[in-house]
Parts: sequence; structure tokens; C-alpha cells
Amino acid sequence: MTSIAVLGATGNLGGELARQITDRGWDLSVLVRSPDKLCPRIAAAARVTVADINTVPAVELSRFAQAHDALVCCAGQVTHGASFVALFDRVVSAMEAIAPELRPVCWFLAGAAMLDLDARGRRGVELPKVRDTYWPHRVDFERLQRSNLDWRLLCPGPMVDQPAIGIERLRISCDTLPAPLPDFARFLPTPLLLPLFASRIPQMIIPYADAANLMLANLGRDGAMPGKRVGIALPVGMRGSKSQWAAKPVKPR
Repeated sequence: MTSIAVLGATGNLGGELARQITDRGWDLSVLVRSPDKLCPRIAAAARVTVADINTVPAVELSRFAQAHDALVCCAGQVTHGASFVALFDRVVSAMEAIAPELRPVCWFLAGAAMLDLDARGRRGVELPKVRDTYWPHRVDFERLQRSNLDWRLLCPGPMVDQPAIGIERLRISCDTLPAPLPDFARFLPTPLLLPLFASRIPQMIIPYADAANLMLANLGRDGAMPGKRVGIALPVGMRGSKSQWAAKPVKPR
């Protein structure tokens, strides 16, 4: 039986992951600070460890995840800045401390700003205003690059609580923006990429359900995703609305 350890299971994405893992009949372990925030069905089905990820001894965090097929880390918020970087490093270090034969495949979470915008390798996180908030994702990615873990980094746009579209319909990319910028973008100075990048965000507003499904469908140690930043976008001609909590078709432009 596939076994998954989840950090951040009381959040929106982590909760959706836990539900999908349970629905598949897989073995689920969660580490949460507030078990009362787990939905009853997940609490009944999962192996629950009560601890604060920020203070739990590293050896216990390693013990929590070892011998699972995969660890999915949805814990923390990028807006917390340096404390989010510290949390991310704490989790990576704990996974590195696990004996290689017991280490899980690791899925981590970043954002679309970490994807390459053009062939020059420029990223959204380098753009004015974007970097002010999302710089921790850059630091976290650099931490992963120094690691010998079997990792992959999901880089979605905003996520919404709505029915799944189906990952077979979505545009999925490795390292590059799944909703590409026009070819002329490579000639622009970096600051002028900001409006083009912003124009692609509605195409990358996806359901939590699809983000969770994408990670759970790609737990193998082979394939195209190990060591990659993974982007995900709506089908061509669709744009999501964060304010309306819906993805709706529009005429392609």
C-alpha cells in the first residue's frame, strides 16, 4: 500500500491532499499542531502526530516521515518571510537526515513566480513587486538545489476551492511557465516583463483538487518531474477568477 506523510494537513491544499489519499485507500500520516482542525474523516483514517513543525526536534520530524513512499510539505506561508525560509530548511534538513533507503520522495510547494519566463531563464520572482513578497521561494529553491533528496517543487498560481478540472486537461510544464509569454518577451528588459507575467496569472488559477491530484499522480522516482519545478495552468482559452472562485471559459485572444 502506498504510504504518504503530509505536513500542513489542516490547510486548504493539505486538507485536500489528505482527503484524496484517504479516498484512494492509501496509508496516511499527518503531523499537525491542532488536531481539532482536522476533518473527522481524516482524523479517523490517518496516523496523527501532534507537534509544532517549528519546534519539534529534528529527529522526531525525520522519524515521522521515514519509511513512507512520499512526503508532501504544504506547511507555512511565504508571506511569513524569514520564518517560512527557516521552516522549509528545517523540513529539508530533517529529510536529509533519514537514511537513503528510508527516505521518501518529497513534494514541496512554491509559486508560479519560480518558473522560467523565457529562454534566458528569467523568473517572475526577479520582477519588481513580485520579489518583495515571494523572495522566500527563491531561497527555498536554492536550498533544494543543494540537497540530495528526490524532490520536486509544485509552482502553481493562486489556488481556489472548486471542483477539479482534471489533470489530463491541464497544461503541465517542468521548469517553465505553463502559460508561455509571447516570443518577443525575450527582448524586453526584465522590469517590462511584469505586466506580461501578470496577464498570465488568471490562466494559472487552479483548484486545490487538481494541485493535489497532480502531486499524488507523480510519486515515482523516475519520469520527468524529479528535481524539477512543476507548473500547472488551465486549458487554453480558460481563465480563473480568484474573486469569483470559479474557472470560466473565455474566447482565446
